[in-house]
Amino acid sequence: MQRRHILLGGAALVASLSAPLLLRAQGAWSGAPLRVGDQRGNARAVMDAAGVLKGLEGKIAWSEFPAAAPLVEALNADAIDAGLVGDAPFTFGVAAGVPIKAIAATRQNQDGLAILVPKDSPIQSLADLKGKRIATGRGSIGHQLVLAALENAGLPAESVQLTFLLPADAKAAFSRGSVDAWSTWEPYVAQEEVLSGARRVVDGNGITPGLSFLVARESAIASRRPELADFVRRLAVARAWANENIPGYARSWSQLMNIPEPVAELWFRRARTRVVPIDDSVVADEQKNIDLYTRARLVRSAIKAEDVLDRSFADAIKAGLSAT
Repeated sequence: MQRRHILLGGAALVASLSAPLLLRAQGAWSGAPLRVGDQRGNARAVMDAAGVLKGLEGKIAWSEFPAAAPLVEALNADAIDAGLVGDAPFTFGVAAGVPIKAIAATRQNQDGLAILVPKDSPIQSLADLKGKRIATGRGSIGHQLVLAALENAGLPAESVQLTFLLPADAKAAFSRGSVDAWSTWEPYVAQEEVLSGARRVVDGNGITPGLSFLVARESAIASRRPELADFVRRLAVARAWANENIPGYARSWSQLMNIPEPVAELWFRRARTRVVPIDDSVVADEQKNIDLYTRARLVRSAIKAEDVLDRSFADAIKAGLSAT
């Protein structure tokens, strides 16, 4: 994905970083490019807009994926070193034996994780979805939301019919009425709300932790630690910058993605996505996710969150946050 637009203020951000920080970072990058998997409009977009990729030309080999599941497959195949995924795909990947660990987390408000219905649908609540067809991605954060919402309401997982589709196919099925609801994430939620008047009957607030992870192959953690540390530091800077420059970033992102600006601004204002270190709270929330999937019999092996989350990049994240 080529950079097409630069946010006003991106250069100012780079200038605001301390010179020693940038010099240390530049020295960390050596050898072959770090192979990073991303989903369009995610990490690369915000880092590019914020200006924190300056000086890294040719040092990161980006690969773009339509969803997290194929990104995790690429990690398993050693096609990439690291990538950004939601907590659900990460958990399923670990359960399947993919040799990865999470080295940083992101948290965001959960208004933009939701089960949507068309504006004229008679469905008004989760209970109304009994027996209905819900599109979502297998092993996605949308899948997690359905499971968690049903459990929270005391309803069995069999109460609804899940139709597993990638986002583009799920959107098409939702638009033509082939499914009754769509459990999805941003920017799809904001896009459907703004452009077609779709309604949220359930969102993730109070139901799911709202975690995503930067995950890396264990071999990359061992051999590319300086580059990974610098990458998470820059990502932390970029996310903090975006939260302070929402209108401008929404304008840049909407042009990049060819999606109306109000969609981007709605998403960014309510999400407030921020990078956080792996700490006790992240470990506890990820264990809740693992336990949810275990109860739903989607994860059959015993997994301890502490064993698959790597706390050793906390200082790099804190350095990035202190630089903003």
